[in-house]
Amino acid sequence: MADDSEWMKLPVDQKCEHKVWKARLNGYEEALKLFQRIEDAKSPEWGKYLGLIKKFVTDSNAVAQLKGLEAALAFVENAHVANRTTGEVVSGVVTKVFNQPKARAKELGMDICLMYIEIEKAEVVQEELLKGLDNKNPKIVVACLETLRKALGEFGSKIVTLKPVVKILPKQFESREKAVRDEARLLAVEIYKWIRDALRPSLQNINSVQLKELEEEWVKLPSTPPKQSRFLRSQQDLKAKFEQQQVQGGEHSDDDEEEAAVAVDPYELLEPVEILSKMPKDFYDKIEAKKWQERKEALEAIETLTKNPKLENGDYGDLVRALKKVVGKDANVMLVSLAAKCLAGLATGLRKKFGTYSGQVVPTILEKFKEKKPQVVQALQEAIDAIFLTTTLQNLSEDILAVMDNKNPSIKQQASLFLARSFRHCSQATLPKSVLKPFCAALIKQVNDSAPEVRDAAFEALGTVMKVVGEKAVNPFLADLDKLKLDKIKESADKVELPGGKKGAGGAPVEKKPAAKAAPPPEAPKTSAPTKKASGAAASKPSAGPPKKGKPASGGKAKKVASDVKEVTEAELSDGVCEELAAGVLPENCLQALDSANWKERLASMEEFQKAVETMDTVTMPCQALVRMLAKKPGWKETNFQVMQMKLHIVALVAQRGQFSKTSASVVLEGLVDKVGDVKCGGNAKEGLTAIGEACSLPWTAEQLVSLAFAQKNPKNQAEALNWLANAMKEFGFTGINVKAFINNVKTALGATNPGVRTAAITLLGVMYLYMGAPLRMFFEDEKPALLAQIDAEFEKMQGQSPPAPIRFNRKSASAEDEVDEGEEQDEDGGGGGQDIMDLLPRSDISDKITSDLVSKIGDKNWKIRKEGLDEAAAIISEAKFIKPTIGELPFALKGRLADSNKILVQQTLSILQQLATAMGPGIKQHVKSLGIPIITVLGDSKANVRSAALTTLQAWVDQTGMKDWLEGEDLSEELKRENPFLRQEVLGWLAEKLPALRTVPGDLMLCVPQLYTCLEDRNGDVRKKAQDALPTFMMHLGYDKMNKATGKLKPASKDQVVAMLEKARAVMPAKPAAPAKAGGGKGSADLGGTASASAEEHPDGKPEVKKIRGGAAAKKGPGTKKPAAKGLKEEDKSGPIFIFVPNAKEQRIKEEKQLKILKWNFITPRDEYVEQLKTQMSTCLAKWLQDELYHLDFQRHVKAIGVMIERLESEREATIGCLDLILKWFTLRFFDTNTTVLMKALEYLKLLFIMLNDENYHLTEYEANSFIPYLILKVGESKDGVRKDVRAILTMLCKVYPASKVFPFLMEGTKSKNSKQRAECLEELGCLIEGYGMNVCQPTPAKSLKEIAVHIGDRDTSVRNAALNTVVAVYNVCGDQVYKLIGNLSEKEMSMLEERIKRSAKKAPVKQSASEKTQREHPANPNATFSRKPAQEDPNKLNQSRQQHNEPSHNPIPKEFKLDLEKIEEDMIRDEYKMPDLIEHNLDELLEPIIIPKFMSRNLSLHFDDVHNSTASTINYVISQVASGDINTSIQALAQIDEVLRQEDKADAMSGHIDQLLIATIMQLRLINSTHLADDRVDKKDVIKLYSCIMGSLLSLFSMESLAREASMGILKDLMHGLIMLMLDSRVEDIEEGTQVIRSVNLLVIRVLEKSDPTNLISALLVLLQDSLVSSAGSHTISDLVMKCLWRVIRFLPETIHNINLDRILLDIHNFMKVFPKEKLKQLKGDLPHRTLKTLLHSLCKLTGAKILDHLSMIENRNESELEAHLRRVVKHTGNLSGMKSDRGNEKSGLRTEERMSKAKVSDILTEIFKKIGSKENTKEGLTELYEYKLKYSDADLEPFLKNTTQVFQNYVERGLRMIESEREGKVYIQTVMPQNSCDSVLSSNEEMKPASYYYERLQILKRRCGLENTSIAGLNSGDGESQQQPTISLMSKPAVVSSTDMLHSKLSQLKESREQYQQERSALSPTRANTRSASPAGDLDDLKKRLERIKSKLQ
Repeated sequence: MADDSEWMKLPVDQKCEHKVWKARLNGYEEALKLFQRIEDAKSPEWGKYLGLIKKFVTDSNAVAQLKGLEAALAFVENAHVANRTTGEVVSGVVTKVFNQPKARAKELGMDICLMYIEIEKAEVVQEELLKGLDNKNPKIVVACLETLRKALGEFGSKIVTLKPVVKILPKQFESREKAVRDEARLLAVEIYKWIRDALRPSLQNINSVQLKELEEEWVKLPSTPPKQSRFLRSQQDLKAKFEQQQVQGGEHSDDDEEEAAVAVDPYELLEPVEILSKMPKDFYDKIEAKKWQERKEALEAIETLTKNPKLENGDYGDLVRALKKVVGKDANVMLVSLAAKCLAGLATGLRKKFGTYSGQVVPTILEKFKEKKPQVVQALQEAIDAIFLTTTLQNLSEDILAVMDNKNPSIKQQASLFLARSFRHCSQATLPKSVLKPFCAALIKQVNDSAPEVRDAAFEALGTVMKVVGEKAVNPFLADLDKLKLDKIKESADKVELPGGKKGAGGAPVEKKPAAKAAPPPEAPKTSAPTKKASGAAASKPSAGPPKKGKPASGGKAKKVASDVKEVTEAELSDGVCEELAAGVLPENCLQALDSANWKERLASMEEFQKAVETMDTVTMPCQALVRMLAKKPGWKETNFQVMQMKLHIVALVAQRGQFSKTSASVVLEGLVDKVGDVKCGGNAKEGLTAIGEACSLPWTAEQLVSLAFAQKNPKNQAEALNWLANAMKEFGFTGINVKAFINNVKTALGATNPGVRTAAITLLGVMYLYMGAPLRMFFEDEKPALLAQIDAEFEKMQGQSPPAPIRFNRKSASAEDEVDEGEEQDEDGGGGGQDIMDLLPRSDISDKITSDLVSKIGDKNWKIRKEGLDEAAAIISEAKFIKPTIGELPFALKGRLADSNKILVQQTLSILQQLATAMGPGIKQHVKSLGIPIITVLGDSKANVRSAALTTLQAWVDQTGMKDWLEGEDLSEELKRENPFLRQEVLGWLAEKLPALRTVPGDLMLCVPQLYTCLEDRNGDVRKKAQDALPTFMMHLGYDKMNKATGKLKPASKDQVVAMLEKARAVMPAKPAAPAKAGGGKGSADLGGTASASAEEHPDGKPEVKKIRGGAAAKKGPGTKKPAAKGLKEEDKSGPIFIFVPNAKEQRIKEEKQLKILKWNFITPRDEYVEQLKTQMSTCLAKWLQDELYHLDFQRHVKAIGVMIERLESEREATIGCLDLILKWFTLRFFDTNTTVLMKALEYLKLLFIMLNDENYHLTEYEANSFIPYLILKVGESKDGVRKDVRAILTMLCKVYPASKVFPFLMEGTKSKNSKQRAECLEELGCLIEGYGMNVCQPTPAKSLKEIAVHIGDRDTSVRNAALNTVVAVYNVCGDQVYKLIGNLSEKEMSMLEERIKRSAKKAPVKQSASEKTQREHPANPNATFSRKPAQEDPNKLNQSRQQHNEPSHNPIPKEFKLDLEKIEEDMIRDEYKMPDLIEHNLDELLEPIIIPKFMSRNLSLHFDDVHNSTASTINYVISQVASGDINTSIQALAQIDEVLRQEDKADAMSGHIDQLLIATIMQLRLINSTHLADDRVDKKDVIKLYSCIMGSLLSLFSMESLAREASMGILKDLMHGLIMLMLDSRVEDIEEGTQVIRSVNLLVIRVLEKSDPTNLISALLVLLQDSLVSSAGSHTISDLVMKCLWRVIRFLPETIHNINLDRILLDIHNFMKVFPKEKLKQLKGDLPHRTLKTLLHSLCKLTGAKILDHLSMIENRNESELEAHLRRVVKHTGNLSGMKSDRGNEKSGLRTEERMSKAKVSDILTEIFKKIGSKENTKEGLTELYEYKLKYSDADLEPFLKNTTQVFQNYVERGLRMIESEREGKVYIQTVMPQNSCDSVLSSNEEMKPASYYYERLQILKRRCGLENTSIAGLNSGDGESQQQPTISLMSKPAVVSSTDMLHSKLSQLKESREQYQQERSALSPTRANTRSASPAGDLDDLKKRLERIKSKLQ
């Protein structure tokens, strides 16, 4: 009990985890009560139990566990944080609860799982339950299956994902346990309830008995689908709806259930099968076999494979072509049907993925329908039906329509039946009028066919389409059919049953189907009877027409038919009827005087007529009767012009006021056309035509007008008719114009003899060009060149203009509904017009030219033949100009070439594909899958030019097809799956550009999201950047919720990152483009659609129908309502000012903002309300057309608008200043655009603007500055250098119009940015301001500002640190040591950095400061005067920046002359640029006179220099370009000229700035010699030697001048050294006579390069070259050995060059080298020479710089991870005390000998450490060097204590090593002695076995001398000196047999002997007894050695 009382006092949560089960039980009980008591789901109390809930369910005590389960269930049900515990708790339930014997425990476990599902964790629960099915305990498996079944039964198939469940189900049926099988059967029954027959395919392979049992169970199930009975927390509204339906028992639930039942596709539940690898290997041979049995065998094998219901995606192209060939050409019908079955299987198994191949198969199947055998026809029907489901009817339309006119009735019948079956699967959305129209036209022809089966099939197809889209949509196309045929179509429609019991569109407006069916028949007679108030006699003609069109008109105001009824149903009235009607509305005397002979009476009559018309009721006005009265004799032949004018005016009045029909118009049109060219009456005639155009539509009026005008022979009428039409098009717009009808008449007009007619025709073409664009010219390409030139000139005038907004419209509509419908129809027509522009062109079929020979050529193995084939294909397309989409096998041939190994052929293929897109037009759409997607694959090519060509091709295709086809299907997502960084970044960049312009996208875009998320974490930075850019564009279409949900499948770490990015993208997500007035008009309208429309919103016309119609004609592209406003660019509008000066307007805006009446211009990202506010403010100050351009959605319009603003800047200065605040605000919006073109253009304008403001002495107001400067500073951190440069220039100019002290705080604010570039640039600018304006510029106080700046010295970004340091240094230069007080307290590290920087800048500061001040005084207007400070001592953050700063002229890849041009252009753009000296004015040509004609030139190249080149720079460029010439003589002459210039000191300076250029040309020539001249036997080798001599001579001259040599950049030096080393190693050069002399010259040149080049560039070049040579496994080790010899040579020069070396850069290069070759890897190389070389270099640098070397690691990003820093610290630690405070190498021997004495203990430690190093293998050389240095510093140091205990050999080694170091330092020995001991004497040989015999002979001689066996005098040793003098001073190429090598060995031998003798003397003094035992002579040593050997031998015996 004591124990009980102990735990009873514990808190509940501690009880729950107590070790006593009773305590836990009590804890669970109390927890259960607590959980039921807490009302707040978000209470912090829940958090205490988060980690305990799993223990609740997994308790080891059964009793406690039961109570724990109850508590856990309560927790999950009530706690807000319960979802965090899902995985662990459900896993615990599965493993520890489902195996319990107690049913209650299992029940609670299941309840917990279901509760987790309810709180939105279905996926996790399902995953854990599926894992449980793999458990070995059958109880657990049964419980998991039961839980899944319950979850499915309660939550339904939308919550429980069935695919993984169905996948594991067959395995459960194979279980040994009956309980498992039974539960699996119950689960299968439950699944069947939800998805019905979709389950069958997955269970086909289970035991037949089990399947039979299942079938029996399934039959018993009710037919009504089940309902979801339990709902998620997020589905509470659905739950309420369900409960309401339960009460009401409504019918709507049935529809919902049906949808739910259909939601699961059986195909999705299946696993794909890969069949391509399982195909018989000899399939393609057998399928071509002559024996039909073999072909059958091959097809049967394929048929078996294609029976798999779901196939893996792959390249089925070859298989499809083989099957297609069998279907099309095989004579055996059995094989045809077999191949058709295979195609059907492929289409069924691949679904949408088969769409790529559908275009090539369908035409063949349709043609094969000529076969009459039922089994063949049936197989073909199945195949084509399966194929249809993989594509769209639109894609197949060309092929189907092509066979509809076939002579074979079977083909026509089957095509119609196929259409009928296809229509059943379509809907109103997938059958737009543009698709229906051609099909209906073709079917109507077949309705009248002589073959009854063809007619019946056509009726069935038309009936089906009527059922699908409704009568209203189809009736306009059936206008020409009689009633019997219409009735038959309706009868067919009634019989049609749509799949799935779908309702037809005909019944869409009404809920009940029978009512919809019954509605049309009663209405037919109603409308056919009362057509109008016409006489019975008039019924004859209209009887066939009006009833057909009347039906839809009365039935429901069906679109355009409403207006057609009024126009067409007005019968042509007789004269009697007209007179009767006219008498009822006109005065009697008026009618009588109409034909009076007296013109005055006729005029009076016309006046009365006009008055009557003006007062007449518009509804009852008998228009036809009135115009017939006007046409009554004399009618249109009226001779008096006044009467005629009045008559024409009355026609216009009647047309404007009355219900004017086309019948009435026909009466007057001829008269109007006849008078249109009349001088006096022409204006009235045009007025009448305009009125008729408004009444009867312009398209109809124009068509009648042109035909009537050209039926006459009066050229004046023709010309004026065309002029009126051109103007009318501008007023009415282009909607509905029948282009095709106009073209022929225009061509006639162009060929007219009268120039006025031709001019009018060309003017009309110009107007049409505004709407149609470039395609219009295609109609006239065959015209005469002179005429074509006139047309082009007219088009050129229109270039860049937009069509004006229409101001007149068709008035035909009776009600608002009619307006809507008519607008839609206008839109449809307009869209069709725009869409069909390309279709109007005559296209030729080139399929017959795409022969099998051509295809085989394109696929040939020989690239030349492939190229020939491609050339032929290009020629065919080019010749045809416009082609049909049928191009045979060409797509597959071209597809193969896109993957060609020859990149030239790939590019040629891409250009052919561009040709195809242009030639085929919109028809190219059907080739998107087969050819378009492979273009995307090419975007992954490694070559940038290939990718660029692919992108251009892709754009050309998209222009024709739109984006929809590219986004449909899985193709795009499959491409993104490829782990190719180039492909990913190009595709994502393309999508980011295209998606924002789309209003809708296919749902398949969602398939790309997983790949997008992968790209967000790609290791390639460019891919990540592009993916981030694309993220907002995906989100604008898919929505945040969908994309956020898609992150559920990511790993937790990845998910967190992606979700964070999604949040950022959500903030910048672009808005969808505004939808046009009619949503359906978006089927790629090509060029016309983008330009031919206007918006209703922009025009202030009051008529609603006007808006609808204009909206209907609105742009088919996305820009929506803003486009038309920009189209009103009339000439007169442009001529006016673009800015309007409104007095006091700016002051008013400032006042309103202060009073908070308008939004203050302050935001992070601009919201819509800011944009709208600015737009409103600008509307009063800007020309309307300019404002429309500025706010257009197309960025190109912005560029054009800014261009206009630049043009008008000078002429409109006052108005610009008046609108300045608005202009600056608009440009801040552009700073948030991502388009670089706009940004650069904006910055260009701003630079010019501030120059203008400075000229005007204008000063910015606070209001203007606050609205602009903060946003400008945002762009100073832009990644692009060009942008940053421009922004800095603007900031400089800004300080001239706004106080620098006020700019300062803005820049200070900019230093707080998260963008490191922005921080760095702002700090740089602050430093420049302080330098230029002093400390007063620092606001609010210098101390506060400096403290904030100093904070950045500790920034983690190197560039920010450097910028902060530079700024503080600038302050130091101004105020001296006071800076330390101003900056406040800094850390020790930061203070040391600052002091170092100040110290480094101290030497140059005075000069630099004065130069800066001078620059400011002399050039106040220079934009970069204060902002371009880049001192040489700055530490940049990137290597390439360092290299550029270190040696600016060496990094100019562009020839100097072009560079100068660019600078000149920049000067033009910014007027007050640097006043650079005009180099051309210097008379430098005289310098070149002696070298114009070199004496030994065989051909004079310089005679024309003075004529062609007008400057020294261009002359030098030309000569240098000749150096790399392929002609040896040309190159020699050029080199001779350069050499002559270099040899003359007064002229050599002209070469400055051209050194890199010269070296590049020389390196290219060396490579050319190596690859071409040496290998070519035809080239005289003497010429080659001569060329080599010239190269070496000019280079030696160059590298003799240190000032020029130092201009060579690192990269160039690397290539030069590599080229020279390769030349030395080239055996072919040695074989040539005088080749050895060339090699000697190369040796000398290498030495010269090493001595004279810039040391920093040289060391960097050698390090990179060494790295490359070591990395290259193919390269010889000899190259790396030679490079290392060069490095050792450079190391010798370090004491002299250390002050001129950029240590930061050298250490970065060493760091990069060590990253590639870490210490361990370096030691693994053959030989330790590289390791020793690197260590020696580092040791030398440390020795010369001391601990300060650690301050030069700033360019290394992750210093802590760098192996270099650790090594340097070690070296500094060991050498620091030795080198002490040495400041000069010259004082090493005597500098500190007596100044410092170290304590004995310290000396002992140091020497101990040194001798340790000498004793180790790795550091022996380093130890000897340190010992030598120590002895130099402390000459009296005693080494005896450290040597006495060592062996004699060690002592000898130490002495010998010290002697060698001494001789090296004193210059006795050259590079060879610097090398480590084990390096070979020969540079070129790394293999000792390969050395020549002479080498070993010399070695033997040396050993003999050493042992005293040969007495050779020193003089004899040096006998070869005379010969060796012929060699260069130092030979890197020293070969073993060369005397100089022997001299080196002799020298070494003599040194060894001397050291040996000295050693013996010293030892004898120290130890006499030991010294006496050994002889000092070599002979004595030998005798001693022999004796010792004898002793050893005797012991061994």
